[in-house]
Parts: sequence; structure tokens; C-alpha cells
Amino acid sequence: MKKKGLIIIIAIVAVIVIAIGSVVGSYNGLVEKQQEVETSWSQISVYLQSRADKIPNLVNTVKGYTDYEQSTLTAVTEARSAVSKASGVNEQIEASNQLDSAVDIWVNAVTEAYPELKADTQFTALIDELTGSENRIATARKDYNEAAKEFNTKIKRFPTNLLAGMFGFEAYDYFEADSSAQSVPNVSFD
Repeated sequence: MKKKGLIIIIAIVAVIVIAIGSVVGSYNGLVEKQQEVETSWSQISVYLQSRADKIPNLVNTVKGYTDYEQSTLTAVTEARSAVSKASGVNEQIEASNQLDSAVDIWVNAVTEAYPELKADTQFTALIDELTGSENRIATARKDYNEAAKEFNTKIKRFPTNLLAGMFGFEAYDYFEADSSAQSVPNVSFD
């Protein structure tokens, strides 16, 4: 009888240890996936700031050639400032989309109005740097979305969803293209 009671106690302890191990493993898995998302987001922020830091050089190069339109330049400057001040995915997405739009409009306007600008090596080098920045940002956004997808899927699966709810893990937003990205841009180098 004592032997049977001891076996039952050992079995109960084993079940408890396995359950605790499972909870700890799941929790640590969630933390790991969350860190992957945050690291990916951090990389986007670095690239967005790098791109924003290149804008003043582009502006100064263009100023040398043009009687630039102040309202367009103000929109670029304000959008650049918004990128620096944005916090969180949604604000960063919105600020980034505003900067993209403002720079595209401004660059297209000045290259149309001042065709000789396209021959300036400093201008073309800066445009190439911005293009490289855009490519790095696109790759970082893809990596972020993949990490967010993995995390979001993990916190929605049973039984991990119970643990995620208990410890306050919440889904991450995806970095999506602005709705204006669906329209074809009008670019002219006449």
C-alpha cells in the first residue's frame, strides 16, 4: 500500500514538473519570438533614420541649382522630422509613408524643372544612396513582417494562446504599404 501511494505521489510530481517545464518552455519561446520582432523593428528604425539623415544633403545639393519651392521643401522637412519623432509601428509607418511621398514629389518636381540637376554627380550619388536605403528598408520590413507573423501565429495557437493571454503578449501590427502605393506613380524626366 505504501509502495502504491509512493508511485502515485511520484506520478503527480512528474506531471507537475512536466507541466511547469512546458509552461516555462512556452513562455521562453514567446519571449524569444517577441525579441526577434523587436530586433527586426529596431533594424527598420535604423534604416529609416539613416534615410532621413540623407535628406538634408539632398536638399542642400538641390538648393544650389534651384529656386526650390518652399512649400514642397517644407513638406519634406516636416516629414523627415516626423520620422525622427515617431514611436511604435503605426506612427513609424505613417511617418515613413509621408516622407516617401514628400521626397518623391519634391525630387520629381525639381528634376522636371531643372534637368541639368540630373547630370550633377553629387545629386545622382545621393539619389543612389537613397535608393540603396529604400532597398534596405524594404528588406528590413519584409524581415519584420516575417518575425511578426511567426510571433502572432505562436500567440494564437492553442494552448500557447492561454499563456500569451495570461502574460499579456499581444499581436504586432504588420508593416504594410500605404494605400497610395496601389496607384502608378507619374515620373517624368523630360
